[in-house]
Amino acid sequence: MRYLLGVLGTWATLGFTVPFAVAQQKFPLAAPAGQDSNARQVAPSGALNQGPFDMSTWKYGNRFDAPAGSKIWNPAKIKLMQGGKVVGGTVRGVRDPSTYCTMANAGYDFIWTEMQHEPSSWRDVVNAWRTCPRAKAVPGVRIAYTDEREIARALDGGALVLVVPTVDTAEEAREVVKWAYFPPLGGRSQGGGPAFEPDMWGNVPGGYRNTINDNLVLIVMIETLEGLKNADEIAKVPGIHAVFAASGDLSNFSGYRQGDPDYERAINIVHDAAIKAGKKLCGPFAWKDRPDFTCFQAGHEMAQITRGARAELGDLANTQGKPEVGPFAPK
Repeated sequence: MRYLLGVLGTWATLGFTVPFAVAQQKFPLAAPAGQDSNARQVAPSGALNQGPFDMSTWKYGNRFDAPAGSKIWNPAKIKLMQGGKVVGGTVRGVRDPSTYCTMANAGYDFIWTEMQHEPSSWRDVVNAWRTCPRAKAVPGVRIAYTDEREIARALDGGALVLVVPTVDTAEEAREVVKWAYFPPLGGRSQGGGPAFEPDMWGNVPGGYRNTINDNLVLIVMIETLEGLKNADEIAKVPGIHAVFAASGDLSNFSGYRQGDPDYERAINIVHDAAIKAGKKLCGPFAWKDRPDFTCFQAGHEMAQITRGARAELGDLANTQGKPEVGPFAPK
């Protein structure tokens, strides 16, 4: 009996000590249970950041460094950097992925998926992007507004070109950069999503998390009088690749049409800001021959269907029969 009690006592002791020992072995630098580790003031041995914790002097680690010699894998980014004319075809409706995929294989550099002025859901947008991730045109999107959630939805969903409307101040531009880039360049949260999946960008050379900061194309739109006022400072913000002179809304907010001297002055203010900052200059596809413009928004899928039909039919376009009675008779 004495022997049995001794064995039970030993195992009872081990029942408490073994898990603690295993925990220490698995997490050797963990704070002792129930004790203040004084981590705010004292760093563990071997830590790069010694002394009291100070976020302003924090030295970022190398876990997410892109591999040495990494090359850009986003074709739209490559063409933009080379000075080529980059064209985005607009897709307004994404409920049917086949329409998106047809546009994405029609010859554009990226697809300008429209989320500012269309009622599309992010579920439908991401489903369309995932349907044909290897299409010739990479997925891009104009989001509705400049906040963390909207940008995270776009990028976690797989967007490689991000267009942000109505940027009025340098502070707003810096907020866009903050949410668009992973640390240390920005403050994007690593939440996962389709962008990380192998069928999208999970298997890109160097890995998605480690290389997306170098592969993202970020375009901000200047559309208002306040945006014109701050255009120089907006364009200077690091992380922005291109500035878009919003042809329609600069007319809307200025009260002038293209060709009017006041309107052309507004466009030239955006032009000058981009050139001085060394950024690319974007506009509507109709301006593809305008000096210094190198990235463009082309027409949407409905307009392209109409244009394609006209081109195919030639002189047979709009030659329908003309009944005298019935629903198709002239009113």
